[in-house]
Amino acid sequence: MESPLIELLVLAGIAVFLILRLKSVLGTREGFEKPSLANNEAPAPQRKFEVIEGSPDDDIVAYVDEGSPQAQALSDMKRADSSFQVAEFVQGARGAYEMILMGFETGELDGIQPFISEEIFQSFVDAVSAREDQGLTIEAEFIGVRETTIVDATFDAATSTAEVTVRFVGELTSAVRNRAGEIVEGDPKAVKRQKDTWTFSRQMGTGDPNWLLVATDA
Repeated sequence: MESPLIELLVLAGIAVFLILRLKSVLGTREGFEKPSLANNEAPAPQRKFEVIEGSPDDDIVAYVDEGSPQAQALSDMKRADSSFQVAEFVQGARGAYEMILMGFETGELDGIQPFISEEIFQSFVDAVSAREDQGLTIEAEFIGVRETTIVDATFDAATSTAEVTVRFVGELTSAVRNRAGEIVEGDPKAVKRQKDTWTFSRQMGTGDPNWLLVATDA
């Protein structure tokens, strides 16, 4: 008579132990956490992709078509520099996009000069100087990057020079004010979507890990 009751109590005790154990490992979540835009997110854990001979490289085909010239170029970059990972490059490009774009918008160019070519830097200087001559200032706030797409990649084996072209879709608020502080263009409260195509370049296999912005195209 008592045997089934004892077995039931034992099973109940085991179930309670398992539930408490799962809570301690997984934690507790309430409700739905809305994901923030990429630039506000904590960096994702970096993964090293192991490529099996003859199989596609997941780190490459996640961004470009398998067997495409772009995929071949990215593969050549990896052979020239074993530390290069496409996922890490894309994440860094997103950060560079915000930093460079906002440096140009606000006219604070000194902080971004190390990350852009001399030609691009001079074009930024000329544009900012023209704004200042007209008494114009830009009030801008970066919201985030909605899309990052690799549209082209090339690798020159003779010089170990790599170039990767990335299309960004970003969101920001922007308003242009005159000397009197009046808004002559834009709206500081309206979020606008901006599309840019930028090309980054780097010589692979050197001690310098930084990529330079060498071309821009809206």
